[in-house]
Amino acid sequence: MMKKIIILITAIILVSCSDNLEDLNKNIKDPAAVPGESLFTGAQKNLVDQMIDLNVNNNNAKLWAQYLTETTYTDESNYDQTTRSIPDNNWSVLYKDVLKDLDESATVIENTTYTTNELNALKPNKLAIIEILNVFTYSVLIETYGDVPFTEALDIDNLLPKYDDGETTYKALVGKLAAAINDLDPSLESFGNADRIYGGDVMSWKKFAASLKLRMGILLSDIDSQFAKTTVESAVADGVFTSNADNAGFTYLSSDPNTNPIHDNMVLSGRHDYVAGKTIIDMMNSLNDPRISSYFLPISDGTYKGGVIGASSSFSSHSQVTPRVEDAVEPGIILDYAEVEFLLAEAAARNFAVGGTANSHYDNGIKASFEFWQAGDATAYLTQANVDYTTAIAASTSATPWKEVIGNQKWIALFNRGLEAWTSIRLLDYPIMATPTEPVSGYPMRYLYPVIEQTLNNTNYTSAASTIGGDKAETKLFWDIY
Repeated sequence: MMKKIIILITAIILVSCSDNLEDLNKNIKDPAAVPGESLFTGAQKNLVDQMIDLNVNNNNAKLWAQYLTETTYTDESNYDQTTRSIPDNNWSVLYKDVLKDLDESATVIENTTYTTNELNALKPNKLAIIEILNVFTYSVLIETYGDVPFTEALDIDNLLPKYDDGETTYKALVGKLAAAINDLDPSLESFGNADRIYGGDVMSWKKFAASLKLRMGILLSDIDSQFAKTTVESAVADGVFTSNADNAGFTYLSSDPNTNPIHDNMVLSGRHDYVAGKTIIDMMNSLNDPRISSYFLPISDGTYKGGVIGASSSFSSHSQVTPRVEDAVEPGIILDYAEVEFLLAEAAARNFAVGGTANSHYDNGIKASFEFWQAGDATAYLTQANVDYTTAIAASTSATPWKEVIGNQKWIALFNRGLEAWTSIRLLDYPIMATPTEPVSGYPMRYLYPVIEQTLNNTNYTSAASTIGGDKAETKLFWDIY
């Protein structure tokens, strides 16, 4: 009997050990499947991080918009794109860490059966919001590089995707955006807390999408006025931003790695790499602009001083950004009400039917910026001869005075939003940027294509480079014809 008992116990142990050995091959630390909502949150954060980042390895737009200049290592202020492989890093983040994760998020959500009918009913809203961020991301890529992979992008079985025509793709994106707006149902929720921009509020996403459509329509105004007019007017009918409460700002946390990237660049790094650029300081000083104290700190004598663009600049002798700008939890803004009002001012100046005049929307844009930056009442500022729309238009010597007047104030309001400011400068040609002390190119009209594309996808790269007019920093993109 004892022998039988021992044999039975041994058999149980062997079976148990066999099960345990199989378990050794399982990864118990990571989930077997990532929820689509988590993929969405990660893609959203990666997108906003890349849009607002100041790290010279990732995003040079705040330097090219001349809001800031570097103190010691001045390559990027002098338009050097290649030393740090900046175009490669930007491309990689937007395709791999944003678009691919959004694509996977949509696939997972589509294939998920949720626990209640109520949760299943939210899927269309979630998918529409993913599509809106897809459109946003592709629009940035096209505005930044020109022709880019689109129809063959994200296919893991095709590592050598063709590049699609920028204008054709951009217009197709407007169509996708319009469809996504129609698919949204504001009576239902969406991502809830997984959405770090609007907390799942669908009406806010609808306003965001309409405002993005407005921006995209305006970008096409110089090359296809009729398409732009239709797009802009339909965007206004859809319902664009009407106050700063509508701003699209990602919610950051107080602890690394979930802080605003500027906090990481300027505070956690322990480095003193950036000071105010002379271009914006001189402009704001000349306009007696009260927002200067919201953007920058005065130097020891109480005045504001910017560093010469491209030259070495002593950190202590030049104005630095305010604590708010570098705060860990300052929201990451990718579209705001002030910008929308300036876009409407541009639309009105082009005789698009958007309600209101160029003057009224221009004033509203300035007021919105003052409010956002807590810079006080804008009334006195708006009455200055060099700010008042009618007076400034009359004094302009530009061939297109409204581009100068709106362009200058839009640029000031876009402070801390380098990529959109850079796009606005290229579209309106104002304000005029200073020539750096040691430029390696003319003013950058685009990012160069990534080196890895030149190496691994050379045939498609060569075709795209030829189509856009050459893979050069100075090559103007299809929408930038003036």
